[in-house]
Amino acid sequence: MEELLRQQVRLRANYRCEYCGLSEEYSDAPFQLDHIIATKHGGPTTLENTAWSCLYCNSFKGPNIAGWNSSTKTVVRLFHPRHDTWHDHFSWAGPVLRGMSIIGQATIDVLRINDKDAVVLRQLIMQLSETSDNIVT
Repeated sequence: MEELLRQQVRLRANYRCEYCGLSEEYSDAPFQLDHIIATKHGGPTTLENTAWSCLYCNSFKGPNIAGWNSSTKTVVRLFHPRHDTWHDHFSWAGPVLRGMSIIGQATIDVLRINDKDAVVLRQLIMQLSETSDNIVT
């Protein structure tokens, strides 16, 4: 049952991380089935509550469902791949992901999506493919 769910989530995500957009083909580490709302917070293991995630994003997301917005001094929920539209919250500026909303920015911060190593990897992928279409969702 879990393998079937993994394949459904993977296919729905088009073999990309649903947070940073990285394609599986550019990762040596296997992608993971992420519980959007962690099981420790009562999130079920269902198609609706799971997302396909690269190891990097999932390791920083962990059970987090929110982040801290230092500008507004408030807690902000993270991007929810089943309820939110990716392009409403994120946009690309070359290899750097920009938050288009406080939700997008909180997600980028908590998942460390623009960590130096991640940006360098995306820059290399863009140079190899000569287009950013292969790394964005």
